[in-house]
Amino acid sequence: MQLQAIQQFLETPFDGFHVEVDAARERADIILNRAPLNVISMGQRDQLRQVFEALDAHPQVRVIVLRAVGEHFSSGGDIKGFLEASPEHVSKLAWNVAAPVRCEKPVIAANRGYTFGVGFELSLACDFRIASETTRYALPEQNLGQIPGSGGSARLQKIIGVARTKHMVMRAKRISGEQAYEWGIATECVADAELESTVDALVDELRRFSPLAQRTAKRLINDNEDAPLSVAIEMEGHCYSRLRSSHDFKEGVEAFHSKRPAVFRGE
Repeated sequence: MQLQAIQQFLETPFDGFHVEVDAARERADIILNRAPLNVISMGQRDQLRQVFEALDAHPQVRVIVLRAVGEHFSSGGDIKGFLEASPEHVSKLAWNVAAPVRCEKPVIAANRGYTFGVGFELSLACDFRIASETTRYALPEQNLGQIPGSGGSARLQKIIGVARTKHMVMRAKRISGEQAYEWGIATECVADAELESTVDALVDELRRFSPLAQRTAKRLINDNEDAPLSVAIEMEGHCYSRLRSSHDFKEGVEAFHSKRPAVFRGE
């Protein structure tokens, strides 16, 4: 998709969210804006997937931030929508929610207040979760006679293990941002007033690195999640070898020896 077509697409009205691109800071924000609870509709999930794919192809974007207006990130999905959706549509939910995982670029979730259901699942699909002290994470589907359907329990189990996942899923328990940080769900937990500045700092930090090395690291880590240790080490070696011939690695080494900031091109 060409840049002009991407920009035109990102300027179209979306269901329950909008997009802001700051080319000067190489940053794009996907902002949930159905206040006060930012409920995520069924159709919105497909649009979110399309936007993540467009931003992944955007040449002026290095980092993507998923955030929300108001006091709550999202209370979850539109309950009525589940009963109205076709089986075919429902079967695509997990694929749509996994869009941040498939992005080659780093994706940050900025969480505050309620981060429930699909709001939590979307956040779990991101690379970094910055939580404010007001954050409450939950997968409350048991209250509806259901289970998480978009990767929530599966991703959570990889992060916190079986016992804690059962505690959250089978008992529909909420945990705080601080507890999520202690359990390894959140990358950081900060005062609510510091959420935006913390996310800003992380965006700028990630922009300092080689886009090529960032893409390689993300894909390697994701692909090796279920691999045996010997296979993971072998794949890491292959990726390391490929990066050794890149312009960015040469630039990084020369900049280190010259004691100057590296200027990476993603090549």
